[in-house]
Amino acid sequence: MGIIYSQRRRLLFYCYFVFLWNTLDARIRYTIPEELKEGFVVGNIAKDLGLEISDIKGRRLRINSESGKTYFGVDMTKGEIIVNERIDRENLCGQNVPCLLPLELVLENPLQLHHIEIEIQDINDNTPQFLSNEGVLNIPESVNPGAKFHLESARDPDVASNSLRSYTLSNNNNFVLNVKNEDGTKIPELVVEKPLDREKQAVYRLTLTAVDGGNPMRSGTTTITIIVLDNNDNAPQFEKSSYEANIYENAPTGTEVLTVRATDLDEGLNGEVEYFLGGTTENKDTAFDIDPQTGVIKVSGQLDHEQRNLHKLEVIAKDRGNPQLEGHCTVKIIVTDVNDNAPDIILTSLTSPVPENAALNTVVALISTKDADSKDNGKVKLTVVPGSPFRLNSSVSNHYALVTNGVLDRETHAEYNIELKAVDSGSPAMSSNKILKIGISDINDNAPVFSQPSYSVYVKENVAPGSLLCSVAASDPDEGENSKISYSIRVTNIQDVPVSSYLYINSDNGSIFSMHSFDYEKIKVFQIQVQAKDRGSPSLSSNVTVQIFILDQNDNAPAVIYPSGVLGSVSHQRMPRSAKAGHLVTKVTAVDADSGHNAWMFYRLVEATDMSLFGVNLHTGEVRTKRSVSEQDDTSQRLIIEIKDNGEPVQSSTVTVDILLEERLPEPISNIQERNTDTNRKGTKITFYLIIALASVSVLSLMTFIILIVKCARHNRGSTTCCIRRGDSDGYKSPNRNLQIQLNTDGPIKYVEVLGGDMLSHSQSFGSCLSPLSEFSDFTLVKPSSTIDFKEINVLDASLPDSAWTFESQQTNVL
Repeated sequence: MGIIYSQRRRLLFYCYFVFLWNTLDARIRYTIPEELKEGFVVGNIAKDLGLEISDIKGRRLRINSESGKTYFGVDMTKGEIIVNERIDRENLCGQNVPCLLPLELVLENPLQLHHIEIEIQDINDNTPQFLSNEGVLNIPESVNPGAKFHLESARDPDVASNSLRSYTLSNNNNFVLNVKNEDGTKIPELVVEKPLDREKQAVYRLTLTAVDGGNPMRSGTTTITIIVLDNNDNAPQFEKSSYEANIYENAPTGTEVLTVRATDLDEGLNGEVEYFLGGTTENKDTAFDIDPQTGVIKVSGQLDHEQRNLHKLEVIAKDRGNPQLEGHCTVKIIVTDVNDNAPDIILTSLTSPVPENAALNTVVALISTKDADSKDNGKVKLTVVPGSPFRLNSSVSNHYALVTNGVLDRETHAEYNIELKAVDSGSPAMSSNKILKIGISDINDNAPVFSQPSYSVYVKENVAPGSLLCSVAASDPDEGENSKISYSIRVTNIQDVPVSSYLYINSDNGSIFSMHSFDYEKIKVFQIQVQAKDRGSPSLSSNVTVQIFILDQNDNAPAVIYPSGVLGSVSHQRMPRSAKAGHLVTKVTAVDADSGHNAWMFYRLVEATDMSLFGVNLHTGEVRTKRSVSEQDDTSQRLIIEIKDNGEPVQSSTVTVDILLEERLPEPISNIQERNTDTNRKGTKITFYLIIALASVSVLSLMTFIILIVKCARHNRGSTTCCIRRGDSDGYKSPNRNLQIQLNTDGPIKYVEVLGGDMLSHSQSFGSCLSPLSEFSDFTLVKPSSTIDFKEINVLDASLPDSAWTFESQQTNVL
């Protein structure tokens, strides 16, 4: 009972101290006995790692085993490692001590790897066993006391104290048992204690018992039948009791390992020796064979250092006597490792896809390597093939973390094929490769990009509301919602009117439509900012400028500004009857609010009291006499003059001029203080005034041109137009007086007009025309009888794409 109680206490000792663990090289080790029941608690890993139970659940803790079998699991509610299935130390480790089962504990979010070693301790769960239940031993009667005979050894898979401890032999009078120790292996020998007498007893039946050192002890038995033989009283003897040899694991079949030799002192058949491999070899399917005649041991099968690096053979030398005698020796063959195994690359964990804004050193994957070879042949170096923004960080032995090592850009590389290469240190080295596919997930890091840096749109005035003006397009290299674009017009005003009153943009496709028709005479050009905005979070946007040019249409008829019809629809003029042919009666001046070709005007006399007396210049509108006035001509002459523009369709207007023929005209200037009655002196003074006026106008025109050219060069480089407008407060402050200079270069008529006048004096008009239709130019001075307020005239404001140019300023009347 005391022995049984002691054995139970020893078993409880293993169970109670199963939670003991220690840390070696950042590893946690637990020690447990084999053959535990399922559900047995190995240890509280949460407590040992300093983790909360919530951390274990949230971070998806799991256990990986290199053996591929799930001997252990984790109780997520308590954080304890428990046994999942039966553990047999002998199947896992054989005779290796200690028996360590390495585990990898993986925590995600963030990734963490912990290494756990569980030492499986042996329990005495195996009984020593003999290969056969009965053996026969032939011993000649002439054998001398002290002769030794080799007996079959027993096997016990247990290790340490639970392994085979001793042998016992059943009681008898002639034999005793001797146990010798070779390399830790106990070999039983039968020793003849007293001389044998076949005539007294020819057969002995003995029981050989093998006992282990466990608690409780286990034992196995075999029966030995001893037959006492006559004659042949010398057994073969080996030169050495044990042999040792080394051979590479890649040795081919037939390679000689070593030669054993035994001698027999007998003669004849009793001295002829044959060699055999004994039945006590640990592996019956041996990879070796022996030549019965020569004792040469050769390779007969495949050797593998990784599966078995040591072979122990028992060689038997038998003579051919009757009865046969035999000798025994032990052969130890060490299989030397060669580099015949390529490294294995084991992917423990992989995070894919990786956000393209991942920070440097972000852990993407956990990787380990393994090589079945030993020593330098099993040392592995893992590298990542250059060319990708990833690198390897080494943690503990043969474990690596793949981390980011550069900027990720999904638009450049949406997926990476990371090639890992493992190379061992053998000679020659062996290697293996593994491809990891890592996707890159998109973030909104690209703003939309328009297809053009700016847009120019040309729209005819009076276009119908709702007309498509143009379409803008932008692209976004991101994907998904990050690449979907909506368009809008930035809030702004055009001439104090919101841009939404002019234009509408389709937010989906960027098409821009008009909200109403445009009037070139009110607005000629404007620009808007169109914004393209993606749907990312946060969203990104970009702007582009759209310039809209209004193209002029001929929708304005010429407006007569001189002679003025302020006092009625008819202009009244006077001329002397003494006028000769070519006399300038008046000049019709009109303006057109349109621009370019649409503003070219042509004058034509359509009706007159006497068509032979008067004529109108086609381009200048000057009314002159065709011939001298005669006494037969009516005193009152009526002219109807038509002014047409050059547009399509043609717009026109008419003016009626009544001319009164008088014998003598009054002085044109009423406020001259001193009047010279002498005709020659009067003519000289008028001529002098005309010269002064012409010089003043010429200087003013030249200065105006120079100023405009400088300003246009500064403010409108690259533009074909320049427009400057002055209000009533600019220039001279004389009321009811203005000077208009107009330059037109679009058509066949090249002309400059200078107009001036006031309400209190006769209007003065100076015109200079250069026409490609004639080879001369002329300058004329006209002093009409009627007056006009030139402030009522709208100044033509030309801009792109027209080239008409208008300048207006105030100036005193030049006499």
